[in-house]
Amino acid sequence: MLPEFESSCSLFEKYGLTLSREAYEKLDIYAEFLVEYNENVNLTAITAPEEILVKHFADSVLLSKYADIPMNAALIDVGTGAGFPSVPLKIFRPDIKLTLLDSLNKRIVFLQQLCDKLGIGAEFIHERAEIAGKMPEYREKFDVSCARAVANMSLLSEYCIPFVKPGGIFAAMKGPSEDISSAENAVRLLGGEFSCEKTYELEGEQRKIVIVKKISQTPTKYPRNSSQIKKRSL
Repeated sequence: MLPEFESSCSLFEKYGLTLSREAYEKLDIYAEFLVEYNENVNLTAITAPEEILVKHFADSVLLSKYADIPMNAALIDVGTGAGFPSVPLKIFRPDIKLTLLDSLNKRIVFLQQLCDKLGIGAEFIHERAEIAGKMPEYREKFDVSCARAVANMSLLSEYCIPFVKPGGIFAAMKGPSEDISSAENAVRLLGGEFSCEKTYELEGEQRKIVIVKKISQTPTKYPRNSSQIKKRSL
């Protein structure tokens, strides 16, 4: 399914990443199952092998290069969809304790089957982020929350920061053009502060990763319910 091992290695090496044979084989299983499952359940518009390798797998794993993810970190992927970025990241960093959150059960079913095929341990949560973020078993329990989503930074912050324990980080994978300064008030209200913003290029396309450091507990009134969040950003 994926391009051959040697060319895949070369791509990863270009960005300072080492692709082992074991990781390659798991990614190959991932790609094949994703394309097969996608015929019946819409998970991704990207189905060409080279594009999966670059835009899904390499892009996801690059998070480990630009975000400081501690050993044995508890990580939650909020609105994970087809498992990006966290499942490829888990393949490269087996020490990560992975939790996958999505509001659509059909995606959770896919992820459960995928992780079973890959031999990956993970917790699966079928719930909306603004609801799970208020549940005691998930609120401020994670070292890292991450999201690769089109929502603006203010919205993403309200969905993701409540999961992070003080001292942890929220890592947002964003497009290059978004001005994150408009989210400064939201980040502050939720107990965070902008740590850094890193831009990079992946096969000619610009990418950005924004890191928010959690410096204090999130006030209990956040996250708000979905209608309040959609009506007005923080």
